[in-house]
Amino acid sequence: MRYLHTMVRVRDIDESLDFYCNKMGMQEVRRHESEAGRFTLIFLAASEDVEAVRNGQAPALELTYNWDPEDYQGGRNFGHLAYEVDDIYETCAKLQAAGVTINRPPRDGRMAFVRSPDNISIELLQKGEAQAPQEPWASMGNTGSW
Repeated sequence: MRYLHTMVRVRDIDESLDFYCNKMGMQEVRRHESEAGRFTLIFLAASEDVEAVRNGQAPALELTYNWDPEDYQGGRNFGHLAYEVDDIYETCAKLQAAGVTINRPPRDGRMAFVRSPDNISIELLQKGEAQAPQEPWASMGNTGSW
């Protein structure tokens, strides 16, 4: 398992980039906009980690801007921790066998979500290419929120 990023939701991209980049000294290393999903993802690296983040050797800070306004209260702006795993299905099976609820199953062979005992959302991402869909995961619905 490899730690990938921490995600926080932001309400204003310019204000957030001013804080994280201009004031904290972080640098934007990549950006993804999803018209269909109506969100923008901005990945930042600490100044000494820029090349390591670009090369996948250090974790990033992911700023998520949802195009539709939302009032984030009670820590809702903190999104999730993300980890890359060698085998998404094996990891989820082990967690499930240990009593962990798979909140968002890896239906696509690429991504799953679980929650810690303290209700912190954790994203699990398949290393490399997505695996082919497999049962029971492919037809399993979401449980709770993730």
